[in-house]
Amino acid sequence: MSETTTLEDLKGAMEGTSAPDANAVPAVQKLDKFGRAYATGKRKNAVARVWIKPGSGRISINGRTLEVYFARPVLRMILNQPLVTAAREKQYDITATVVGGGLSGQAGAIRHGISRALTYFEPSLRGVLKKEGFLTRDSRVVERKKYGKAKARRSFQFSKR
Repeated sequence: MSETTTLEDLKGAMEGTSAPDANAVPAVQKLDKFGRAYATGKRKNAVARVWIKPGSGRISINGRTLEVYFARPVLRMILNQPLVTAAREKQYDITATVVGGGLSGQAGAIRHGISRALTYFEPSLRGVLKKEGFLTRDSRVVERKKYGKAKARRSFQFSKR
């Protein structure tokens, strides 16, 4: 018959090996031939394509500057959150194209894309950005309207007469 192994034997065998570290893949930059990192960000119905490269902090969205495209300061703040968290303001030039949704969704999509592109450019920033929740795609979307209803869930006003 086979030998009996005790729990202490298994613990001793596991201490010698470092299973999680042995399978870990070293983080590598993902850059294109122009030295840029590319990522796609999504929020509601908006989809943003984002490229980042080392530069002076210039941000261009659909060919327009940040201040022109997002006039509200809150939307500009949302967009800069990953850069502020990673302490990388004014270090990267960002180019983005965004389609779909409204301005709020577009700002969220660009923020998601910037966060992902930063992790491709500097893999060491992944922990900081993930902790703040910038790498998670916010999956909340508008619920569709149902038949027999005024909106998604709102019923028409009821009257007995």
